[in-house]
Amino acid sequence: MSPSKLELLTAWLPTRPWYRDSGRAPQLSKAGGFRLDDPAGSVGIEFVLVNDSAGPESITYHVPLTYRGAPLDGAEDALVGTSIHGVLGQRWIYDATRDPVAVAQIAALLAGQAQPQAQSASDTPDPSVVVSTIEFPSAATEFGSSVEGSTCTDIAVGSGRNIRVERVLRLDAPNSTVAPHESAAGSQRPDTHPDSSPAPEGSTSDSRRHDALAAAPNSGVTPVYAQHPDRLAEVPSTDATLANSESADSRHADEPISGPHSARVAMPWQDVTGSTVHGVVLAIDA
Repeated sequence: MSPSKLELLTAWLPTRPWYRDSGRAPQLSKAGGFRLDDPAGSVGIEFVLVNDSAGPESITYHVPLTYRGAPLDGAEDALVGTSIHGVLGQRWIYDATRDPVAVAQIAALLAGQAQPQAQSASDTPDPSVVVSTIEFPSAATEFGSSVEGSTCTDIAVGSGRNIRVERVLRLDAPNSTVAPHESAAGSQRPDTHPDSSPAPEGSTSDSRRHDALAAAPNSGVTPVYAQHPDRLAEVPSTDATLANSESADSRHADEPISGPHSARVAMPWQDVTGSTVHGVVLAIDA
């Protein structure tokens, strides 16, 4: 793609309220990610993680994107940019938190009705992405506007529920844990998806930590910080402030979720040192 995703994000990230401005232009590198399939097969949905080493401390950002063959009506302010794909031609790239196709599939994922796919290989499930689900109606059709906070984006999906998209995945954040001496080993998957980019070299799954996350309780969550690399970090559940689209103006995305149950999506990524980090990137309150 030309310009590349990293080039587009270098210009777009500093416009976000959750971006940590160091006074220098972002210095981005790929950290990981995964994809979801659009049932209609027309919209690419990718969850991109990038490391920014511009500041004194590297920060990982979670940037869900959608790729479309034509502009999305009414979403001009959600446009990340346009790019030319070598096969598909011009692509319109959007912040996925503002794209109804992506939001519907995120809801399906959190309800256990969609499967994470490898970032750089078609028709290949990604077992390193662990989903802890709850029962709730996943047919997200009553979308409220997304609300940007200082570390996350919240989306109202009807029935008094919010989808939370974690944006800032710093190592000192309560939703991440790092294994500082863990060296990921593995081979790069072939780039076969029409909107894909190469997977980070050395990406792999750590079954012990993933099994621990799958078994983690959904209530009474206590944050575990990165200084405990042998323990899986929990993300605090988030307060249902996005009850519906009518109350969108009163929502505060940084307020904690206090609901007793939640569904979460956790995954590994690589920081700038090559260490594998695990944490929660998506959640919904019950």
